[in-house]
Formats: sequence, C-alpha cells, structure tokens
Amino acid sequence: QVQLAESGGGLVQAGGSLRLSCAASGRTFRTAVMGWFRQTPGKEREFIATDRNWRGVAYGDSVKGRFTISRDNAKNTVYLQMNSLKPEDTAVYYCAATYRPVVGTTISDYDYWGQGTQVSVSS
Repeated sequence: QVQLAESGGGLVQAGGSLRLSCAASGRTFRTAVMGWFRQTPGKEREFIATDRNWRGVAYGDSVKGRFTISRDNAKNTVYLQMNSLKPEDTAVYYCAATYRPVVGTTISDYDYWGQGTQVSVSS
C-alpha cells in the first residue's frame, strides 16, 4: 500500500507561481511512476505531468513550458513547479503513483491517489 499526501496549494494571482509537493510512504519511492492530474467540477480528471524515472517525463499540452515535474528520492517526494499561472489552471490537483511500467498519461495508469490540494488563480 502507498500513501500520498499533497501540499502547497493556495490562492495566487495570474502570472504567479506555486510549487506543489506530494510526499509518498509505504513502498520504495524511487521505482514508482509518479503523476500529477487536476480536476474541476463537472469535468474529467486531466493529465498534467508524469515522471517515469529513467523513461523520462511528459506533460499535458495545456501546461507545457509552464509546469515542471521533479522528484527527490531521498525525501520520497515529487514536486510540481507551476509558473505563469492562469485562471484556467484553477482546480484540485492530485498526485498519483504506480509501480507498473505504464506510459503515465491516463487515469487508469495509476493505482494510488492522494486526496488533492486546491489551487486557485485569480485574474
């Protein structure tokens, strides 16, 4: 079993930055595929970014060039640095993990999910 806990959400003005953190526990972190998704009311959960260790990272089209995923295996933590934030980035952001060799860009790729953290961007 894996437990994931997101933090770092909040309210920021458009053009600002936030860094989300996701702390993992329960299994060996360094071999996990980690992902970030977001969701707004009435919409499907949207892929944001994935870190697949030696298989590299990938980003959703809506955040390419603005968001960066990274991980610190010593701290069992994955980060999402969000720059140039827009009002349309407002959502609940979720961290996810799996130990399967997946592509990492769809909801079904992941087996474990955090509770989410709210990010609100004002115009």
